[in-house]
Amino acid sequence: MYVHVPFCARRCSYCDFAIAVRSRVPSDEYVTAIASELEVRALGTPPSSVDTIYLGGGTPSRLGPDGVARLIDVVANRFPPAADAEITLEANPDDIDASSVAAWQAAGVNRISLGVQSFDDRALAWMHRTHDSRRVSGAVDTLREAGLENWSLDLIFALPALLEREWSRDLESAIALAPPHISLYGLTVEPHTPIARWRDRGATVEGTEDAYEAEYLRADQELSAAGYAHYEVSNFGRPGRWSRHNRGYWSGASYVGLGPAAHGFDGTTRRWNEREYSAWRRVLSTGVDPVSGSETLTDENRIAEEVYLGLRTADGLLVHAEEGDVIRPWIDAGWATLRGDRLCLSATGWLRLDALAAWLTTIRSR
Repeated sequence: MYVHVPFCARRCSYCDFAIAVRSRVPSDEYVTAIASELEVRALGTPPSSVDTIYLGGGTPSRLGPDGVARLIDVVANRFPPAADAEITLEANPDDIDASSVAAWQAAGVNRISLGVQSFDDRALAWMHRTHDSRRVSGAVDTLREAGLENWSLDLIFALPALLEREWSRDLESAIALAPPHISLYGLTVEPHTPIARWRDRGATVEGTEDAYEAEYLRADQELSAAGYAHYEVSNFGRPGRWSRHNRGYWSGASYVGLGPAAHGFDGTTRRWNEREYSAWRRVLSTGVDPVSGSETLTDENRIAEEVYLGLRTADGLLVHAEEGDVIRPWIDAGWATLRGDRLCLSATGWLRLDALAAWLTTIRSR
């Protein structure tokens, strides 16, 4: 189960997500709309329980302790979480305090995804983040004092050189906090974002391709040496702390998506909701399903997704004997390893993933 909570205090400079900037978050209005979506959608017979619930955004922590609790309650009434379900809340460091964390835990939250992005204050200001580096360590201390053992932090790499951010220092700072899980994302310039407008005016807003590769490989080296398993292109985890929710996506599991811009997949058809909060809520107010579009996967779609998702993970992709001529150059170059009948990419191979996925999809679609 994925629930999209769109509210943010401001738009980050790189963000192209479906968000709604609000100085006052309409928590009651939003939770009521989620309840309406559950009522109007034809979801069929719900499962006896769901394995994971992920509250993403946006900034779900801005709903406040009561808002998060009511949201989980509304969702659980229709889709009860399993006894050992992973329930994740995305949070900004400046929303973390002892009373909020206690309330989230009481509501069932047992995993926090912390949007750190960098430990460099100049970089954080450039990104339009609402916290500074000092707030991060305080947030982590609060999580630990609450006994919350399963949490993750996000970092962004490949920032423009003009910021003079030291990536090695960010990695050292992250490792020093000993998070159970770390996610890394390379900066990309998406249309209609603040940094896209800066670029159009001639500003340098992203690092070079060489810097992208160097920082990604540096992260792989440093985090692996610190005991983290690089189990997916963008994710590193301690044993037992890999994201169950995201692994469900990568394995092709079915999932329900609620909220503006949320996607869902029933094993055959993928659907997505109205993107903007106001439009999503307006449709729901008329008693209509807020779906914006859908697609039924073709055989070629399924092949492409199976190949791409398999190659993204450390488990690798099951390969066939007739594909030997395609995969052999990757093995010889050190970009992949054949473990039994599964092809597993190295960090360098992951940087070149798209090319191999395209070749294998073409072969399997003939």
